[in-house]
Amino acid sequence: MRYLALTKLEREQMKQDIGINHIDELYAGAPKESILTQKIERLPDHQGEIEVESYLRKLSEKNKPATSQPFFLGVGCYNHHVPSAVDHLIQRSEFLTAYTPYQPEISQGTLKTIFQFQTIISRLTGMEVANASLYDGATGLAEAALMAVRIKRNKKKIAILGEINSNYLEVLKTYTDLAEIELTSENEIDDQTAAVITAYPDFYGNVTDLDAVRKKADEVDALMIVSITEILSLGLLEEPKMADIVTGEAASIGVGMNFGGPHLGFFACLKKYVRQIPGRICGATVDQDGKESFVLTLNAREQHIRRDKATSNICSNQGLCAVAFTIHAFLLGEIGFKNLALLNHQKACKLSDILSKIAGIEVLNDSFFNEFTIKLPKDVKEISKKLLERNIISGLALDNNLMIMAVTELTSDKDMKILAENLKEIL
Repeated sequence: MRYLALTKLEREQMKQDIGINHIDELYAGAPKESILTQKIERLPDHQGEIEVESYLRKLSEKNKPATSQPFFLGVGCYNHHVPSAVDHLIQRSEFLTAYTPYQPEISQGTLKTIFQFQTIISRLTGMEVANASLYDGATGLAEAALMAVRIKRNKKKIAILGEINSNYLEVLKTYTDLAEIELTSENEIDDQTAAVITAYPDFYGNVTDLDAVRKKADEVDALMIVSITEILSLGLLEEPKMADIVTGEAASIGVGMNFGGPHLGFFACLKKYVRQIPGRICGATVDQDGKESFVLTLNAREQHIRRDKATSNICSNQGLCAVAFTIHAFLLGEIGFKNLALLNHQKACKLSDILSKIAGIEVLNDSFFNEFTIKLPKDVKEISKKLLERNIISGLALDNNLMIMAVTELTSDKDMKILAENLKEIL
């Protein structure tokens, strides 16, 4: 839908109706220091549609699409293939609904798909229930922390074991700080700890020992929260069924990177905690004719009126992204999902072997899925910059000369060869 500006006549009529002669009169009550008296530096004047489109096109040409060069960046947002059938099917009328599917009689397509999404998440995570999705993995983790404190009531500490995604950590800090919840480390776990959080795999790609985490949580009667940034890993790794809450990011299936969003958060837990779960849950029932139907079974609507006392302030879900995930998952099937996960791991192992043979490079992981960390002999940020100049997007450059490399089914043998050759030259 295009934006159509008001005509001059319409503007004059509006000013007359509200009793002003000039638009500036609307700002008469604003502090003088907050009113701009001159143009903002570097902000261009208004332009026509043709000029704006031309300018934006030039800006877009500065982007470096992941498909146009070797790409090894991940850390929560991965370059996976999304079949064209997904985009086609999500546009079918069965999945189109206005805002929230409160009215089941006109939203059966969306509701059924959400129910299927929840079923897939439950099976992958080993949990008993899953919600209709959340905004992303970061907010999912933050909601899990708040949920744990609600369940454990008098406990106001959340312990983090190992390394979790840095973006997730920042969101978690924001949520817990406002809720006056203390974040602690593995060495500070005590009887005031409501939950223990661990990433699976962790930030550096290592596969976490979940049984050890479960033991630490049980020692202080705390909940165990597992955070997953790459849902495809559950096609190969053991399901985290020993946890109380499993949350994470599912955009790898059906959604894609899309310049960094939107994402697709998932949230699953044990059935006994279902009343504390954030967001909404879709359930199966029968209509008056005895036919299978789907409705919103649990929905934390009280956030509209209870505000700070609500179960959660997230009253929505990623409906479109959840539909896309479900379609892609069905196209893959259970065997296809596992095969895709295996392919990712095999390619990651191959790149790990190649890089480990280059003088000066050390692979730090004993175990990993499709992401691992290497140590380089020189400044990794400078190396990353030089690789970019050669049209290679490297892994994430960290301090201490560490770099996190991600590999997916889209990483070709040629990409690996190009990376290795250029690293040899740079080092």
